[in-house]
Amino acid sequence: MALRIMTIYGTRPEAIKVAPIIKAIEADPDLENIIVSTGQHREMLDQVNAIFNIKPDHDLTIMSAGQTLNGIVAKVVTGVDEILADEAPDVVLVQGDTSTVMGAAVAAFNRQVPVIHLEAGLRSRDINSPFPEEANRKLTSQVTGLHLAPTETSKANLTREDVPEADVVVTGNSVIDALMYVTESLEVSFDEERLETLQRARTAGTAGRVLLVTAHRRENLGTTMESIGAAVAELAQKYLELTIVFPIHRNPRVREAILPAVENLENVLLAEPLTYAEFTRVLSLADLVLTDSGGVQEEAPSLGKPVLVMRENTERPEAVVAGTVKLIGTDQSRMVDEVSILLDSPEAYAGMANAVNPYGDGNAASRAVAAIKWKFLAQVDRPEDFVAE
Repeated sequence: MALRIMTIYGTRPEAIKVAPIIKAIEADPDLENIIVSTGQHREMLDQVNAIFNIKPDHDLTIMSAGQTLNGIVAKVVTGVDEILADEAPDVVLVQGDTSTVMGAAVAAFNRQVPVIHLEAGLRSRDINSPFPEEANRKLTSQVTGLHLAPTETSKANLTREDVPEADVVVTGNSVIDALMYVTESLEVSFDEERLETLQRARTAGTAGRVLLVTAHRRENLGTTMESIGAAVAELAQKYLELTIVFPIHRNPRVREAILPAVENLENVLLAEPLTYAEFTRVLSLADLVLTDSGGVQEEAPSLGKPVLVMRENTERPEAVVAGTVKLIGTDQSRMVDEVSILLDSPEAYAGMANAVNPYGDGNAASRAVAAIKWKFLAQVDRPEDFVAE
């Protein structure tokens, strides 16, 4: 009989990273998919499912206005528990570090269903940054039977916490699999006319340089987010030939902090949140990235884009070591100075743009499936760990 794998996800980043795994499971006759969406991100999640032609078997639709983190976790645990009872999967697969991941892993553990954790072992070593992700991934690790670590650094984090090495396989990060599929297989057009115009100009070689900015982290809300807005405005006024593309998060607190500083600047292209396909296309058009996101730190280096991270620490140190990502904090002057260095110095820019990407080669999904079959079916040899060249 086929091994019944229940994959549970609820946010757009999770959907992006589990999509290549779901498709690889689908293609393997020894494995069976049971797909569960918690709906933690509703509209953005549906966009990714459509791109990869994924149709969940179950959808919990957990989100409601003003919901607390505890409310989300409670709904995940209760909803997933009922589906586990009905479906009786052999294993449960979760990805990353959201409330969906932690809640689903705990629900599976309490029913004694083995847990597979994709993108296991990320650590910032600060329980409050990023919040609540650092706690979620550490809690998930405690109940996981197979840890699919994206890098050797992540594996070392796990073994340092007494996770048996035999339970860890380094696969590379499946976000690279997804990114390669979208950038190589899909033609993308934009609903936003200014973005479509920018794409045509970049294709024709007539556009100036492009800075992509994203900002949304909880720990950056308030005065810190206002500093980010002020830094973007200063850069726009300093480099009039620069186009700054800034998809604005829907969180009202983000918009209240950012918009007053930038909404009237002609070379700041504000946009509603982009679909995954649109975002990857903008990323490919950009020259450099200023972000507080985690996933962008993995995606941008794969396209040769330097990344400046508006945080004091990161759970993804590999790219910092490699030189393609730099932590710069959230001081306004520092943000402006660091972007200016990359815009003004071809040598500094080339040093980051040409650094080795440590996150994957597009084969993480095949390694993940091989690891699952090795661990739970004993059909294949243990796959070799991914090592960045």
